[in-house]
Amino acid sequence: MRYIRGLIMMGLLTAVSAVSAFGQSAFKRDLEQISFIPKGQFITGASVSYTQSDQNNYQFLILEKLSGDTYTFKVSPMLFYAFANDLAVGGRVAYSRSLTRIDNARFALDSETGYDIENFYRLAHTFYTTAAFRNYMSLGANTRFGIFNEVQMQYGYGQSKLCNGRGDNITGTFETVNSFDIGLAPGVVVFLNNYSAIEVNVGVLGFSYSHAKGLTDQIYESARTASSANFRINLFSITFGVAFYI
Repeated sequence: MRYIRGLIMMGLLTAVSAVSAFGQSAFKRDLEQISFIPKGQFITGASVSYTQSDQNNYQFLILEKLSGDTYTFKVSPMLFYAFANDLAVGGRVAYSRSLTRIDNARFALDSETGYDIENFYRLAHTFYTTAAFRNYMSLGANTRFGIFNEVQMQYGYGQSKLCNGRGDNITGTFETVNSFDIGLAPGVVVFLNNYSAIEVNVGVLGFSYSHAKGLTDQIYESARTASSANFRINLFSITFGVAFYI
C-alpha cells in the first residue's frame, strides 16, 4: 500500500514539474534589447515657446471688467553627449521673459464686497542653467520611437519690476529671485530621419526652493522664501522641442 502511495506521489510531482516547465516555456517573455542612442553621439537642439492673450471687459466667476494683456516668451538650447549606449549627460540654458499689464479689474466677492485693481504692470525676466542626465529606451525593435527619463538640477536667477497706480499715487517694487530645482522629466522622442527628432517631456516629480528680495519705493525692504515638493504631472511644464543627433 505504501508502495502504491509512493508511486502516486511521484506521478503527481512529475506532472507538476511538467506543467511548470510548459508554463515557463509558454509564457517566457521575449524581450529584445537594442541600442537606441549609440555611444559617442552628440545631442543638440532647442525649444521655443510663446503665449499671448488680450482681454477687454472680460468676466469670469468673481473677476469682472478685466481689461489688459499679457505675454510669455521662453527659449532654451541644449547639448548632451552619450557617454554609453542609451546614457547621456549634458545640460541646457534658458531665458524667459513675461509681461502682465492690467488696465482695470474688479474682484466681486458679493454684491457689497469688492476689490478694484487699476494700472497694474509687471515685467520679469529669468535666466536658467540646468545640468541633466538621460536614460533612453526604444519602443519595440525599431529605433524611430523611444522614451527617455531625464534627471534635472536647475538654478535660476530672475528680476522683476512691479508698478501699481498712476501719477502721485504710483508705487513700485523691484525684486530679485534665486531658485533651485531638482526634478524628473520623462519624455517621448520621435525620429523624423536619422539625424533629427521631435521631443516632448513633462515634469512629474520635483523639489523646488526659491528666495526673493524686494525693494518697494526705494525704501521698504522685504524677503520671501518658498519651498515645495510634489509628485504629480505638471501640465504647465510640458516642453516641445527639436533635437539633432549627430
